[in-house]
Amino acid sequence: MKVQVCIGSSCHKRGSYQVLKRLKELVSENGLTDKVTVCSAFCLGHCEDGVSVAIDDDVITGIGEGNTEELFRQYILEQL
Repeated sequence: MKVQVCIGSSCHKRGSYQVLKRLKELVSENGLTDKVTVCSAFCLGHCEDGVSVAIDDDVITGIGEGNTEELFRQYILEQL
């Protein structure tokens, strides 16, 4: 599974680096480093919708520090 966190200007200003860092931590803490790759991406095309995260072919918007763990549980853990 490939997880990309937008670090473009708009998402950066809304905390994308914290989201990226936390997702990497969660993947590691759950022993999923061999199944899930977390990386940065430039502009996923949803600048007005908050931090955008692409999980394989799906883009989820409005992610922040407050719902990163929920995103992880719902879109990553439940899909594996």
